[in-house]
Amino acid sequence: MTEETTPGTTTVAPDVLVAIARLEALKVPGVHDLAPVPGGVNRLFRKGANDGVRIQIEDGVVDADLYVVLESGVNLRRVSREIQKAVARAISEMVGMTVGHIDIHIEDIHYPQG
Repeated sequence: MTEETTPGTTTVAPDVLVAIARLEALKVPGVHDLAPVPGGVNRLFRKGANDGVRIQIEDGVVDADLYVVLESGVNLRRVSREIQKAVARAISEMVGMTVGHIDIHIEDIHYPQG
């Protein structure tokens, strides 16, 4: 038997994709935390809403929205691109799914006290 003819299927729960996206985003330098998915989106997409991640899967393609809180003093564009690369790479390598878009929503900037 080859890989192409292995019997059976593997399914991945959306919560697994949410966890992967969340953990990879938090590893990127300059990311302080993830913010809850804002507004009415929480009611429509419960998966990952409180984790700062919204995942949609259509025709085997994963699209993600990440809502982040970044550290003060970082280059917002650079950190956003690093998050996109890290999340896309992790989903592709760990799960083997095609990644469509990874949209980053900067919800706040964390300023240390003092």
